[in-house]
Amino acid sequence: MSFKLDIFEQELKSRQQYVETRLEEYLGGEPAQPPVIHQAMYYAVMNGGKRLRPVMVLAAAQLAGYKAEKVLPTACAMEMIHCYSLVHDDLPAMDDDDFRRGKPTCHKVYGEATAILTGDALLTAAFGLMASNAKIEGIALQDVVRVIEEVSQAIGSQGMIGGQVLDLDGGKSLTHEELNFLHSLKTGELFKASLRAGAVLGGLNEAGLEGLTRYAEHFGLAFQITDDILDVSGDQLVLGKPI
Repeated sequence: MSFKLDIFEQELKSRQQYVETRLEEYLGGEPAQPPVIHQAMYYAVMNGGKRLRPVMVLAAAQLAGYKAEKVLPTACAMEMIHCYSLVHDDLPAMDDDDFRRGKPTCHKVYGEATAILTGDALLTAAFGLMASNAKIEGIALQDVVRVIEEVSQAIGSQGMIGGQVLDLDGGKSLTHEELNFLHSLKTGELFKASLRAGAVLGGLNEAGLEGLTRYAEHFGLAFQITDDILDVSGDQLVLGKPI
């Protein structure tokens, strides 16, 4: 069976829209108090992302022979975590970016303090969503706990946050091994956690999980290399952020 790019792109778009609909339900409901933080959360997430991480959760669950809709809460949680990281990355103390996905960054619209709290709120809400997956029939409680543990490790001081700390020292000359390590933490760990989350919730065996993990590690590295190249040679109108 040959790979057909047009079919792949159609399927990817369909799953992205599927995730968008559920994110809208989670974040775009009745106004809650205080309004500004919920408006900022909505703004940070519903701004045209590629939704790769939640799509990976859905795809991994299907690979395990499970229904994608069963893992939607965790899929959306992974996107909230990703968006929280972008809100914080864009802050003046970090990457100091004015635009994200073609729109003013969260701190440019709502101020730095609210942007910090927006990231915190998205991260907190994400763990609540992952926990809520245990309420769905057919999802094992021990698998939900395992996913929460793996995700917390993937985005913590020895994962995504650790990678961002290394990246802040931008003037340092890195060896090939050091650069690979930085990319694996900053970008690769969340991709890996997304694939493993869907697979674990779907009941995939350990051999399958090992194969998915290797795939995610290579995908994350390729993704970050491409992103770094585009940061230098890309088109700002296409990327939606400064190069």
